[in-house]
Amino acid sequence: MEVSTAIDINAKPQQVWAAISNIEQAAEMISAIKSITVLEQPTTGIVGLKWSETRVMFGKEATEVMWITEAQEPNYYQTCAQSHGSIYISRLTIDSTPEGSRLTFSFTGQPQTWLAKILSMLMKPLIRKSMIQALNNDLADIKHFVENIES
Repeated sequence: MEVSTAIDINAKPQQVWAAISNIEQAAEMISAIKSITVLEQPTTGIVGLKWSETRVMFGKEATEVMWITEAQEPNYYQTCAQSHGSIYISRLTIDSTPEGSRLTFSFTGQPQTWLAKILSMLMKPLIRKSMIQALNNDLADIKHFVENIES
C-alpha cells in the first residue's frame, strides 16, 4: 500500500527542516505522538538515528522502533520500521514554493509474510483512508507548529 499527501506551510524550507528533523521534539509537535526515546544517535547528520515512538494509531496506542535510512538536508528524509510482518517506509519531502514550503508525507507498507500479505489485501480499502487521515493530521500539526514558532 502506498499513500501520499501534502500541505503548504508559510515558512522557508530550512525552518520546516529544522522542525521535522528534530525527532526528539516530535511529541511536542505532533499530537498523535505520545513519547519518543532515542536509541541510537549518529555522530553527524541524522542518517542512522534510531528511536522508539509511541503514538495513537487507529485509536490504539502502539510503540514502534524507527530509523532514518536516507536524508538530504533540507530536502527530505526517509525512515524505516519493521513490524507485524511488514516493512514500513515513510518519507517527508520539502519543496520550496513562492509562499514558503510544501511538505509531502509519503508512506509505503510492504507485507513480507504470508499472513501480512493476506491481511493487507483484505484490509487495504479500510486502512488506506485511515492512513491518509493520520498523515494529514500529522502534517496539520507540523504546519501549526512551524507557523507558530516564535522567531
